[in-house]
Amino acid sequence: MKRLDAKLARIRSGHYTRTDFIVADAKDGDMGPSLTSSGPHRQPDGTWTRYRTRAEFLDQIAAIVRQDVVDIMLLSASNLELLNERELFRNSAVKPAIRANDTTDIWRCRGAAYHNSPSHPFRSASLPQVMYGAALPTPDRHVVGTDLGLYSITFNNDIEADLRSLEAFRDFRADAVAHGFRYFLEVFNPNVDTGIDPKVLPHYVNDVILRCLAGLTKAERPQFLKIAYNGPKALEELASFDPSLIVGVLGGGAGTTRDCFELLYQAERYGARVALFGRKINLAEDPLAMVAMMRQVADGAIAPADAVKAYHGELQKQNITPARTLDDDIVVTEAPLKAG
Repeated sequence: MKRLDAKLARIRSGHYTRTDFIVADAKDGDMGPSLTSSGPHRQPDGTWTRYRTRAEFLDQIAAIVRQDVVDIMLLSASNLELLNERELFRNSAVKPAIRANDTTDIWRCRGAAYHNSPSHPFRSASLPQVMYGAALPTPDRHVVGTDLGLYSITFNNDIEADLRSLEAFRDFRADAVAHGFRYFLEVFNPNVDTGIDPKVLPHYVNDVILRCLAGLTKAERPQFLKIAYNGPKALEELASFDPSLIVGVLGGGAGTTRDCFELLYQAERYGARVALFGRKINLAEDPLAMVAMMRQVADGAIAPADAVKAYHGELQKQNITPARTLDDDIVVTEAPLKAG
């Protein structure tokens, strides 16, 4: 059993403690921004002249998995295949997951404008290939890749676009049930103007999430949700409505180090039980030190502001130049976090 399964079982049983909070690293950016998502190849003095190569990116993923702090490592199917060839996850407690669909609102390639149109559904990954490495699994086959993935959907208060997205979600669920594939559901905030009052928008997102899940049986429902943190009121409303629905938050932009730790702290406080971070880990001066400190914040072992100071102390020990001074990095800059 992977650590994730044990934590989900305790959360569902009502025996959650802060050490059960689930932390995931989202290294699936090659499905969206593509090459630039590997992050800058930083020197200790903070300078960089190029992005990491795919090999360097995979090495960083391997280092985080071996650190054994995160509970989920989210990847593209192609990168999971390469890491499985290394047998990275064979004896690891970290659960691999793949991005199971790649809607147009995450296509943020250099010079592109795809994300400026209402989200269109699209799926690259084949579930049988991801699970078994073959298109037609036989009953005696065992999972050789992973049986867990992220499925994302974006609602835009646009009946035609939203209907297309829901129809694609219905088809994915049928595919997932047929193959015994589990998923967690990512619901982004609208990617275009909806005409909805910004104060109402977080509650619109809550409503469309619950509406689209209402017709699903237990076999079809997601393991947990991944949503934007839209402030304490909206998160608490969603998390408290149905205790059987585990709510998680996505990491959002790079922000300051304090933003990262503050998001973890507030998310847990207002009912989230999962956090999935991408850029906040990938763009960190020291990703391993960042992950270790995130775990301590999630566990309640250290307060967010103190965690920033400790992280900068670790950078100093390693002679790594921080991207921001401590005075700048300890400030909360993201609007939803200021409301908490």
